[in-house]
This record gives sequence, C-alpha cells and structure tokens, in this order.
Amino acid sequence: MYDILYVLLRRLRAPLITLIVVYAVSILGFILIPGQDDQGNVWHMSYFHAFYFVSFMGSTIGFGEIPYAFNDAQRMWTLCTIYACVVAWLYGIGTTLAVFQDSGFTRLLRLRRFVNHVRSLTEPFYLICGYGVTGSNLARELTERNVRVVVVDIDQDRVDELELDGLRIPVPALCGDASLPDILDHAGLQLPNCAGVLALTNSDKVNLAISIASKVLKPKRLAISRSENDITTANLASFGTDLIVDPFRAYAEYVALAAHSPHRHLVFDWLMNPEHRNLASVYRHAKGRWIICGFGRFGSNISRELKQEETEVTIIDPDPKNIRDLPGAVLGVGTEAVTLQQAGVEDAVGIVAGTANDADNLSIIMTARELNPKLITVVRQNLSANDLVFENSRCDFIMQPGQIIATRIMAQLKTPLLSEFLDQLMQQDEVWAHTLLNRMNATVGDEALESRSVCVGEKEAPAVLEKLQEGTEIKLIALLKNPHYRKETLHCFPLMMRRGDEVKLLPGELTELQPGDDILFCGRKGALDRMAWTAFNYNTLHYVLTGNDATQSRLQRWLQGSDTK
Repeated sequence: MYDILYVLLRRLRAPLITLIVVYAVSILGFILIPGQDDQGNVWHMSYFHAFYFVSFMGSTIGFGEIPYAFNDAQRMWTLCTIYACVVAWLYGIGTTLAVFQDSGFTRLLRLRRFVNHVRSLTEPFYLICGYGVTGSNLARELTERNVRVVVVDIDQDRVDELELDGLRIPVPALCGDASLPDILDHAGLQLPNCAGVLALTNSDKVNLAISIASKVLKPKRLAISRSENDITTANLASFGTDLIVDPFRAYAEYVALAAHSPHRHLVFDWLMNPEHRNLASVYRHAKGRWIICGFGRFGSNISRELKQEETEVTIIDPDPKNIRDLPGAVLGVGTEAVTLQQAGVEDAVGIVAGTANDADNLSIIMTARELNPKLITVVRQNLSANDLVFENSRCDFIMQPGQIIATRIMAQLKTPLLSEFLDQLMQQDEVWAHTLLNRMNATVGDEALESRSVCVGEKEAPAVLEKLQEGTEIKLIALLKNPHYRKETLHCFPLMMRRGDEVKLLPGELTELQPGDDILFCGRKGALDRMAWTAFNYNTLHYVLTGNDATQSRLQRWLQGSDTK
C-alpha cells in the first residue's frame, strides 16, 4: 500500500505544491488588504475567515462576501485569486487523471489488488504459471471441483480472457514474468496454503526457472512442469520436480501403445479420460509399416516408440538434414499423392501427420485416405482455434499438446496413486489388461469411469482408522457395500493397494485393511462418493459392518471406553 501512496504523491508533487502556494498567497492577500466593518471602521480578515472564504471561492461555489461587504481592493484581489485557484485545481485534477490512466500506475494497482486477493485466500490453492490451452483447461477442471487457483501469465490478453471464461469461483490473475522469483512470491508461492506450482508456459527455460524457484524456496511443495526436450526433462528431474510432462513423448507412447497393445491402451484411455471410448472401439492389432510425416519433436518420438516395438517406419520430411541418416526416408511434406506413394502408403497400416502446420496435417490425412482408406490415422493439432475442423476430421487419434498435459496433470492432482498404477499396467500382458477391461465395462457400462484413492488415516478414512484402533477387523469388501443398503455392492472395485513398499494389483475383497494403506478405486462417480463417505463416517461404517446404527458421538465413545477401563 505504501508503494502506491509513494508513487501517487511523487507524481502529484508539482500540482500539490502549486495548489498550496496559490492558496497561501490568496489567504495572505485577504489578511493584508484592509476592509471596513458595518460601522465604517478599518477591519482585517482573520486567518480563519480568509481560509474559509478562499476555500469556497476557489471551488467556485460562492457563498457571498463575509463577514462584511468587500471594498474595491478586496474584490479585485478576489478576481485574481479565483482564476488562480481554478487554474490550480484544473492542473491538479488533470494530473491526477493522467496518473490513474498511466500504464505503470495501473499495473501497480493491479499488482496490489492481486497480492491482497491472494493473501486473503484461506483454502489451499494451486499456482498456475501460463494460461494457455493447458492452463485454462486445468483452471476450469480445478474450479469445477471447488479448488482454488492463482494464475500468472506474461500476456495481458490471456489474463483478460480469464475473466470472460466464466469460471465457477473467482480466480486472481496477474500479468507478469513467472520466471522472476518476486512475481512468484507475489502470487503466493511461499504461503502455507499453496498446495503446488504448475509451470505450464510455452518456454522450457521459464518452466525450468519456475520449478527451480519453487524447489529452492519450498523444497517439499509439489512442483509440476511442462517440458518439450530431453535436456530440460533431465534437468527438471535432477532437482526433484514431482511430475514432468513432455506432450510429444507422452502422446508418442500413447499411440505406440494403441499400435501394439490395444487392450492396455484402452485401459489407459479409460482411466485418463473419464468420457472413454466404448469397449467395441478397441483397435485391432495390425502388424505392418507406419508412415510418419514430419520428423520434428513429435515425429521423432513416435518413430522411437514404434521402433522399440520392432515396427517398421518410413519417414517423410522436407528438410534433407533430418532424413540424411534415415534409410528409406522420402523427401517432401506428404501433402502430395506422389510423395505418399513413394513412401508406400498403399501397403502401410498407419500414418502420422506430425508437422507444425495444421493445414498440412489435414491435407496429409485426406490424401492418404484416398490412397488407402484402411489406414490408422494420427494427426497433430497445433492451434486450439482449429478444434472444430479437427473434431470433424474423423481421425483415429488427434494429438493436442495442451489437452495431453492437462489430462496428465489433472490425474496426478486428483488421484496420485493413478500414475503408479499406470506404470504397473505397462508391465502386464494383454490378457491381464483384457480381463481388467471387461471388469471395468461391467462396472460402469457406458457411464464415465472415475478413479479415486483413499489412505487409511485420519484425513481421508478416520472411521476406518478408529475402528481398527478399537480392534475391529475390517476387510476391503466393507468399503464396497452400499451405505444405504449393506446387502448391495457399489459399482466400483479396487485397482491397487500400496502397503509400505509392497504394491498389490487388484487386491481381493477379503484383504484386511491396516493403518496407512493406500487404495486406488475405480468405478462410477456416485459409487466412489458413497465409498469415501463410508470410510470417513464412523456411524456409516458401523452400519455397513454390523447392520446396526451407531448413534454415539466420538466423545461419547471415548468416555465409554474410559469408564470401561
């Protein structure tokens, strides 16, 4: 607040001095010029009367000549001072308006309002650095779950767009360079209720600087970063960044998984994207050659992933330097039928349009389909403004970097155990994945599949913890019963249990729970809500276990236990 007052007074120094001098000279003149009272005696104005008269005269109100009628000398001085005061006021008001319209001062006001807003937050919040496609998607997802967020972006237009996005709860936003520690500090990085920092800008250097500042100032705070090259990824990992998302590598792994492990791919898709594809949409595993148009970050990552699965790949790229050491590569963009025919599109099983130009990518897919309608098509979308066109392109896979990063990060924030389960999933075979997929389908059908983790502890499952401390044996099946009618089973089941360093996939329903157990469930959202309530509420858990209502409060149970002892 003091910095704003300092800047304001500094900018208004000249008009304030001018106003003070004009008023002082005007008052002095009225004091020195002699007048006459009502009896004709010589009379001089007091300081109070002079100040009072100049005050209303200078503002052009005009209450008349007080306390006695003026003589000609006083009236002449009044004419001089009234114009001087009006000019001084116009000068002061004009300068004040200019200050409030100055871009530097308005930035300072916005910064002060932003800092005050952030400091007033009492709930945990996430600091989102970068309000592009990824940042806006995450902000919308988090606010829909009533989670507070704070946004910093270097582009004022994006900050202004935030107010038009109609988010569910107010979001404080600041236009600033998030790589500067002062900006991060203003955004609440060091506040105790800051739950995590998400570095999502388009610059790897800026994301690196944000992550370093976060880990230096608050080493235990969650730090998640976007990265688009291997060097930055390794650097981020070296100082303990909690989650690093490379959209090009992530989607390359996703596409490669669909090519060689369709059932594992669909399990992954269901868990990461609640609005999942149906079971019949599983891609048939077809061995054969793939064509990759564009050997940049995206194309090179897909090529590497496919080659790891011993899949033959043909590269098309317009830069001779990129394909110099690649046998069988074709020089060109891929938008021409001749180029695709040289690459052997007629007998290929899939094609990837991965250039940095959306029009070229769509042209590649359309031309390739005319030559081989059975191709599996993968297209890269670079601009979110082209959503409508890509949604109607009928491509099998649409690579949207911003959406990929947002999905991965949201899964980590919502269900931390999910990433660990997905790592375990990659180590299983197709038969195991097919069995799990059938069970998921039987549980949710065409409804959205949600995942949720529960830790047997005071925060998430105090009822389970209290029952265990009482010596009651609780099996996993107890959490799967309907809290309204215990004979019914909820539409959810456990995916994984972590107990210390031991991890068990698809634990049995008769598994006995212990304090500290972390359990990952999946199923319908309503079922997971009921399951979480059973784990949290003692009376509900007591009913599920015994069929009887427990009407005593925790204090009553404690007192009863003390009396028994």
